[in-house]
Amino acid sequence: MTVTFQLNGERCRFHDDPMTPLLDVLRREQFLTGAKGVCREGFCGASTVHVDGEPVMSCLKPIGLVSGCSVTTIEGLSSGDQALDPLQAAFEAADVVQCGMCFPGMVMSLSAFVRDNPHATRPQIKAAMSGNICRCTGYERIIDAVADHLERQKADVLTKEAAHV
Repeated sequence: MTVTFQLNGERCRFHDDPMTPLLDVLRREQFLTGAKGVCREGFCGASTVHVDGEPVMSCLKPIGLVSGCSVTTIEGLSSGDQALDPLQAAFEAADVVQCGMCFPGMVMSLSAFVRDNPHATRPQIKAAMSGNICRCTGYERIIDAVADHLERQKADVLTKEAAHV
């Protein structure tokens, strides 16, 4: 079966079994290694990517179900000339990254969450990351990084609004 979709803004075409996990295509065919196949059962969150803007576990998503969709991986999260997406930068600033296994999936899950919940509280952030497992950093630093990121976004909005007054 031929499957065509947008991958990090580029059109891709694959000839594969439609039941092949998206994760396998990303890692073996595209050499995009950010999404990880840790548990391969959808429990750990390490394989999270965005499909049409929504977080999904790529280890569970058959390639046939992304035909015609837009897929974004951690490698495609930043836009333009930015080296890092602002949430990635917040993780780095909070020294969240340690072994790196959970980091891409955590960022992908939480980037969709902060996009949709710009006024999220710490308990809401904690609930949003419940589908991702991290064994190294401790979750408080991750929550701190996301909360700091949201505060910076609010400050940026206020600054831009004040400039237009």
